[in-house]
Amino acid sequence: MEGEWQEVAIGDAFDVNPYRTIKRGQVTPFIPMDALPGHARSASHIDEREFTGSGTKFQNGDTLIARITPCLENGKTVFVSGLSDGVVAHGSTEYIVLAGKPNQSDNLFAYYLARSPDFRRHAIGHMEGTSGRQRVPSVVVEKYVIALPPLPEQRAIAHILGTLDDKIELNRRMNETLEAMARALFKSWFVDFDPVRAKMEGRWRKGESLPGLPAHLYDLFPDSFEESELGEIPRGWAVVPLPEAIEVNPTRSLRKGTVAPYLDMANMPTRGHSPDEVVERALGSGMRFINGDTLVARITPCLENGKTAFVDFLDEGQVGWGSTEYIVLRPKSPLPDEYAYCLARSNEFREFAIQSMTGSTGRQRVPAESLAHFPIAIAPKPIAEYFGLLIKPLFTRPSVATKESRALTVVRDALLPMLISGELRTRSFGAYAKVMIS
Repeated sequence: MEGEWQEVAIGDAFDVNPYRTIKRGQVTPFIPMDALPGHARSASHIDEREFTGSGTKFQNGDTLIARITPCLENGKTVFVSGLSDGVVAHGSTEYIVLAGKPNQSDNLFAYYLARSPDFRRHAIGHMEGTSGRQRVPSVVVEKYVIALPPLPEQRAIAHILGTLDDKIELNRRMNETLEAMARALFKSWFVDFDPVRAKMEGRWRKGESLPGLPAHLYDLFPDSFEESELGEIPRGWAVVPLPEAIEVNPTRSLRKGTVAPYLDMANMPTRGHSPDEVVERALGSGMRFINGDTLVARITPCLENGKTAFVDFLDEGQVGWGSTEYIVLRPKSPLPDEYAYCLARSNEFREFAIQSMTGSTGRQRVPAESLAHFPIAIAPKPIAEYFGLLIKPLFTRPSVATKESRALTVVRDALLPMLISGELRTRSFGAYAKVMIS
């Protein structure tokens, strides 16, 4: 009856792998598997690639579900958005595409259905294939029976959950903007030496400011370069091996078996400095870290994918731990803590690290001792200290926003199964929902 929830198979109420067309050889947006998040709604990045005739095809409003192990177990699911109108994108053959049907089911509701614990348990429980290469067939999704609410209720559920995700996404974008500013400042001062060049060329005169550079910094920077093993560096600066300026894998005290914050490799961020999730776990074997440390994934493909984190999520005096495949970096005074993170995110550092990898194919890693061969140009103390004053606020605000997003994620994940199952109805949600998501 109208207004009632009805039991239906997903394949009857939604389009599973809907028909989309792309011409072979056409260059279209491409969403790789590593862009599918485990916690967020949007893809972390979208590439442009030529369609070779093989791959899943999709458009705005579709949901991509990773169907292969361990991606399915890790919750890799994304709601496709941000494409130009009418554009069909493509991606891995290991996606199942789910979309709403006109006048019957809602696209965004389909995404949250795919994220629900019951759906995931069903899919994981019906995977087929040999160990390590298991996948769930599309027909398993098509035949899965759910209690489907009327279309207006679907839209109301999607709106409640979507509002929470919208705020999480807004925080993510703000964080990316602030981090881009921090990394641009690092590159300008310590890689391109822009203030020195501006002073040499007369574009920055005493008493005047450049964009992003206060006038009172004028006397801190030299007006010429000198030769070094790195090439030209500002006069008076020093070139040193990385370990002379930054501690590599410093000792942190944490007893085996102690329950402490644990950051696993799956939650190491590829964009932004903060992980989406940190859990409590008894210490086994792993690298230890404290607030202010930078963590770099040293193993393939995590290093190539840019998995890097700045630790600012611990309580005062707390020690956390994580994978043995992390390298921990901590700048020595007068360099600010954030310097190591910006360096680790730089193209120069990543290229050096990738070229320094050793080991058999598929298990290559960067030896920590290889960083002794990476030279860096170190500025005098006043410049290093002022850089810290400028850059710290660009990390503090994202840290606050990330904590808020983690709290919103907990609320969303608690509401999702109750709303999808009908245990909690939107009409009874009322004023509480408005207060919670405002």
